[in-house]
Amino acid sequence: MTKNNGNKIDRRQFLGIAWLASVTAFAGQTLAALFRFIQPVSDGGFGGIVKAGMVDDFAPGSITLVKEGRFFLSRLEDGSFIALWQRCTHLGCSVPWEEGEDQYHCPCHGSLFDKMGEVQGGPAPRPMDYFPVIIENGEVLVNTEEALERKAFDSSQTTSA
Repeated sequence: MTKNNGNKIDRRQFLGIAWLASVTAFAGQTLAALFRFIQPVSDGGFGGIVKAGMVDDFAPGSITLVKEGRFFLSRLEDGSFIALWQRCTHLGCSVPWEEGEDQYHCPCHGSLFDKMGEVQGGPAPRPMDYFPVIIENGEVLVNTEEALERKAFDSSQTTSA
């Protein structure tokens, strides 16, 4: 057995230090990844404020899918906006807008919704949920932090430009 000579370390000590350093680095990376995962979304994605575009980008009567926010932004004929969550109120399937049918058509169980998100047919128990729309300096913002349930369409669910 060799004795440790002053500042020199033997192979066993070196391997112990290397092992400890690698475990510490791994733990640090794991904690950093966990911290990033649990942080709330702050870059304009679903679960926060989503920038949909400028008011003039949306023609009256248009329906636009905003993928980042998981909603459809409808600009009504009177110029007001409503943001409908693209989730079916039956079992939560993603509901696409069918331009040719002029309605939302759930591919899972056949629920049908009109432009305002009201049930036109199928097993959906209530209209599509909506998100509050905010208009600031000509820009359309949608707050996707919490979907609002409703029994029917009401003009108070829209935001004027």
